[in-house]
Amino acid sequence: MPPSSTSPVGPPLESKTGDALVRSSPQVQALVSFLEHESQPMIVLDPDYNILAANTAYQRQFGAAGHSYVGQKCFRVSHHYDAPCDLSGEHCPMKKAFESRGPDRVLHIHHTPRGPEHVDVELRPILDDRREVIAYVERLSTVRSASAQPSAEGLVGSAPAFNAALESLQRVAPSMLPVLLLGESGTGKELFARALHEASQRARGPFVVVDCSGFTEALFESELFGYEKGAFTGAVARKPGLVETAKGGTLFLDEVGDIPLPMQVKLLRLIESGTFRRVGGVETQRADFRLVSATHRSLAEMVADGRFRQDLYYRISAFPIHLPALRERLEDIPLLVDSFLKRGNRPGGAPHVAVSAEAMAHLRAQSWPGNIRELRNVLDRARLFADDGVIQAEHVMPHARGEATTGIPSVRAASGGRRERLSDAELRATVLRFGGTRKELAAALGLSERSLYRKLKNIDP
Repeated sequence: MPPSSTSPVGPPLESKTGDALVRSSPQVQALVSFLEHESQPMIVLDPDYNILAANTAYQRQFGAAGHSYVGQKCFRVSHHYDAPCDLSGEHCPMKKAFESRGPDRVLHIHHTPRGPEHVDVELRPILDDRREVIAYVERLSTVRSASAQPSAEGLVGSAPAFNAALESLQRVAPSMLPVLLLGESGTGKELFARALHEASQRARGPFVVVDCSGFTEALFESELFGYEKGAFTGAVARKPGLVETAKGGTLFLDEVGDIPLPMQVKLLRLIESGTFRRVGGVETQRADFRLVSATHRSLAEMVADGRFRQDLYYRISAFPIHLPALRERLEDIPLLVDSFLKRGNRPGGAPHVAVSAEAMAHLRAQSWPGNIRELRNVLDRARLFADDGVIQAEHVMPHARGEATTGIPSVRAASGGRRERLSDAELRATVLRFGGTRKELAAALGLSERSLYRKLKNIDP
């Protein structure tokens, strides 16, 4: 597992050669020598979580000059934990590999010299002739398609729900399986689809987006398959369709649930046969694309009531990925806020702005039915009112956004600003839903921290 500030200054492959395990195990010694020729970062661990050796690729990618990580516990180096991952609330691949005597793979956020990063970890046990685990080999790969730090572009997040979707994306990306992205509007389906494309073997090919909600039945066919000259009035020249444009790359069908029923059979034929004909054409063209679809609708319900073909549903949903709503990853809001503000600070754009603690508390307390898209729009609007360079709570309050409800009860009456008393049940529900500190919760409720403390003491456990 990668370190935060550790790396050897010694020979290309550093190992704890004095360790009894390495000294007494020819298998481990041979393995250490073999790993030096691997281009991917790899380390050797003993069953007690100690790092025994690391190859040059690991040292280059995850090391920092002047420090040695050999002999340290992997969970301390990678996560700054005092206990193994499974005792610290995360999935531990070593525990799973030990139990199954086979490989395990997981996506973790590791501390690296560049800060926190998503890392794809694959761990394999090394067994002796009695099938006892004598060591582990860990292969690490940094995930480039997402950031665990504020970023000016791409996917951003570190919450468990976000990481689960990202891990699924990393698993399916190298294959050619059709992927179906499921999630509410505004959850970033196109960003996930683009990340999937960039992590695939077709990354050098085109990424073509088809907005299925914007097409009539007639327009859908001509846009998707193209048309020949003279196919209809106004077709003055041959035009390639989006399927043809996506050759060698990825075809992303956004809001696939909006495709007209009569067109679904033609899409099914395209997927099953890999061929199509331009409108007005007679020649069969061969398609060459990776299919990624997305929808906010329940396709299973649409299949049940006859609005979506069952056979098409099974073809496009070979690997479904659920994209979490923003309310399922509220802990990512500060990270997303910083990222959106970075994206607005480009040359020629709006000036740099910050967010007050009270404003951040309000942002973290909302239910966000419009998800990430809504959050971005709120910030774009709020920064226009930040004359002093700081977004304040009143700039992001629901009334400033023209909304009637929020994810947190108000403690002020609409008239005169006098306080309303929250019931114990309302306060208890708010505390359970709120992801911030007590100070932030007090600010969001319009109370002093001391007053909030007294109210919380009066709530039955």
